[in-house]
Amino acid sequence: NGVSLQVKKGETLGIVGESGCGKSTLSRCIVRLHEADSGKMTFNGADITKISGSALKAVRRHMQMVFQDPFSSLNPRMRIGESIAEGLKAHKVMPKNEIRPYVETLLHDVGLNIDAYDRYPHQFSGGQRQRIGIARAIALKPALIIADEAVSALDVSIQKQILELFEALKQKYNLSYVFVSHDLRVISQICDRVIVMKNGEIVEEGACHEIFSKPSHAYTKQLLASIPSKEAKRQVSA
Repeated sequence: NGVSLQVKKGETLGIVGESGCGKSTLSRCIVRLHEADSGKMTFNGADITKISGSALKAVRRHMQMVFQDPFSSLNPRMRIGESIAEGLKAHKVMPKNEIRPYVETLLHDVGLNIDAYDRYPHQFSGGQRQRIGIARAIALKPALIIADEAVSALDVSIQKQILELFEALKQKYNLSYVFVSHDLRVISQICDRVIVMKNGEIVEEGACHEIFSKPSHAYTKQLLASIPSKEAKRQVSA
């Protein structure tokens, strides 16, 4: 309701809030997987609110998503290389004989062996499957990636590795991120700015260190107070 935000080139914007607050709905509205009831969205200066068909397809090439569940977001009947190459084929960005070498390069960039190309999703761990999802997202060299709870299904040690991968790819591919999470520790590790949502509205917005060190809204203070341990709270404050 009445949400207004801006994502700057090269930054990571965090959207945080409890389950059901609207953060995932907002992220999907940005890429038009959900349609907003009203309002306006611009991408690189162009209004994308009402476009459809080939015009929307062209814009979506530059906005990709990484989803929460790294297993259900992959087709179990498709080899990994084929899944990553889907967007390349749909947008016809390169000759067919160049696709496999390019996808193998992407696999290397996300920390997987090139022999992953001919294997199936069930042959990989959750962390590895999320690396595959990230490779698929960066394949079209988008300007913006929406990561919707992209590490919440992973163990803490694997979360750290995936967050480090996101940061490395941001630098290499000149990416901007919208990073959706209910976990304040995750947000504090990767985001430049943070939006706090409650009941479908933005209640607070600011630089990451300011939000976590000097929150102004009662709900933000409540979220910070809910961090389970003193050590976790110390990390967020840092």
